[in-house]
Amino acid sequence: MNAFHYAFKVKDIESTRRFYVDILECEEGRSTENWIDFNFFGNQLSAHISTNFPEPDYCGNVDGVKVPIPHFGCLLEKDQFEKIYEKFEREKVNFILKPQKRYEGKVGEQMTMFVQDFSGNFLEFKSFSDKDEIFS
Repeated sequence: MNAFHYAFKVKDIESTRRFYVDILECEEGRSTENWIDFNFFGNQLSAHISTNFPEPDYCGNVDGVKVPIPHFGCLLEKDQFEKIYEKFEREKVNFILKPQKRYEGKVGEQMTMFVQDFSGNFLEFKSFSDKDEIFS
């Protein structure tokens, strides 16, 4: 599978580094005073400083739950999901949706949680009960 590259807006480098390196344990790549790259679970994130942030839009309706669009995130193994949840709790990261099971007993059953990074970007982390059902 090919990795993706995603460029997004952040308020500052310091809090962005704290969220992605200190909490998520992403490896830091290149950076300047205006942007910073991370290895986000094998994918390249490029965070660029901005002062122009759109209002949140909870237009997504997934399994009866309103979710923010846009958002990005990662599919994790169960132990990774639990470890990241525990770190978010310890660091008092803003949960939009605490961990919950979606599609219970159905194809695509998964644990999911939504958080905001320190710039207000929405991230979703998932852990599928059966990885063969990710695209089912």
